[in-house]
Amino acid sequence: MNRELDNGLESEPPLTDESESLLPIDEHEEVVSENGKKVLRRGIFLLPNLMTLGALFSGFYAIVAAIAGDFNEAGWALFLAGVFDALDGRIARLTNTQSAFGAQFDSLSDMVSFGVAPAFISFSWAFPDIGRLGWAASFIYMSCAAMRLARFNVQLESVDKRYFVGLQSPMAAALVCFIPWVSFRHGVEVTSFVAYGMVVITILAGMLMISNYKYHSFKEVYVKGTVPYLAFVAVVILLVVIAQEPPEVLLALCIMYVASGPLGAFWRRIKVT
Repeated sequence: MNRELDNGLESEPPLTDESESLLPIDEHEEVVSENGKKVLRRGIFLLPNLMTLGALFSGFYAIVAAIAGDFNEAGWALFLAGVFDALDGRIARLTNTQSAFGAQFDSLSDMVSFGVAPAFISFSWAFPDIGRLGWAASFIYMSCAAMRLARFNVQLESVDKRYFVGLQSPMAAALVCFIPWVSFRHGVEVTSFVAYGMVVITILAGMLMISNYKYHSFKEVYVKGTVPYLAFVAVVILLVVIAQEPPEVLLALCIMYVASGPLGAFWRRIKVT
């Protein structure tokens, strides 16, 4: 039976002394609302947080691969981080396992995978020989990723779910990381022109994250419902196209999505005038 706490919250049954003595780690406790009552829940949901952990590990491995100079593996790792990041929220909503812990864990994972890792990858690939400008560009990107995630967290309940305000961090990371990925696969030499061009792209990706451009979130796609047959055929064709040359096709799709924000704002301004 649940016991009443001094502050009026109901709690799940306490753990036994034996279970608490296994590890010197406090059990996670979180206040949630169930059937109109505030309940103190212990523990965390496994499946969505495993997806978040997968994204975190992928981002960490991307950094390790970049240190070793293998930007092909770093690119694949960032791609997997994006897949895991897309899955954790979807799974949490579909299984009704959302939690404040999961939201904070996801945000911290995103900071590593889509903030620190891309900044490190761009620096390792293009910036070692251009001095302070290189690490400055990487730091600007990383700082913008942190500000983007902070803004997203505080605006989570007040914005239109159909759109992201500013370029989401996974897509900014894809822009910054897929260029080294594709270039590494094709043996592109990092000249001064390439390095300074990468500085511009890295800073631009950071600025787009904290911009007010609107990007489609595709959250209105209801995966539990039915879709037109033609839509399913289009998804199959897209997967086949991506499978031909994954890095190149993914980079092209990423560039188109990144450009959709400024182009959409420009089109709306023309329509108004």
